[in-house]
Amino acid sequence: MSRSNSFRSKLPFMTDQEFEDEAALLLAEFGRKHGTVAGPPIPIDEIVELYLELELELLDMKALFGVDDVHGALWVNERRVGIDQRFDPHANPKMLGRYHFTLAHEAGHWRLHRKLFQRRANQPTLLPESATRPEYICRSSDREPIEIQADKFAAALMMPKEFIKRTWHEFRGDMEPIFLNDLKSDEVFVAASGMERRLHFKTGPNAEDDALLECAAQPMADRFEVSAPAMRNRLESMKLLIRKRERTLFD
Repeated sequence: MSRSNSFRSKLPFMTDQEFEDEAALLLAEFGRKHGTVAGPPIPIDEIVELYLELELELLDMKALFGVDDVHGALWVNERRVGIDQRFDPHANPKMLGRYHFTLAHEAGHWRLHRKLFQRRANQPTLLPESATRPEYICRSSDREPIEIQADKFAAALMMPKEFIKRTWHEFRGDMEPIFLNDLKSDEVFVAASGMERRLHFKTGPNAEDDALLECAAQPMADRFEVSAPAMRNRLESMKLLIRKRERTLFD
């Protein structure tokens, strides 16, 4: 059995609801010790540093690992989290959402995976075996199951469903979803959306649709201090942003 397959065999299956429950449990634990989190944004820095008691560092990940796409790393035994310095929100405020989600992703590894010390197959290419090598290296190009799990945990932690519903109703006055076709037909919204700017950073057949939905998600993203793509994904999963209107018997 390969190292990668061996690691997968130890990774427990989790349902979507279990990610929600685990994130809610962490928020409740933090709240009992440091004060209830009553609404967005989620104080992820305080959760990581004050409650989980992990040392947080901003690091030059490219210099450390020799590749461009490392966003974060977790040293389990040292109780240390590293976030790429490009995401430093003080130096680059536009990266605040990416910084928060990456930090929540690493918190997900700590809560869900810290007992799984076996390293993934891609890691030996990044660093030699050594005591200072992190247990988890998180790359944007990595879609291993363990990274998907950490992403799901981060989404649930940074964007709790009840907070999303409350804020959506506050912004819109009801719980009706937004449909992609309605956005496309709204010339005023499209003109003011800044979609063209977003398209510079997107590729693929759904790039234009993704950009338009992210424009619609931006006010929610700003309130929760996450990125527009992260909020778009969350709102789509909750069926508050819908790409295709289902036909009914009356259509």
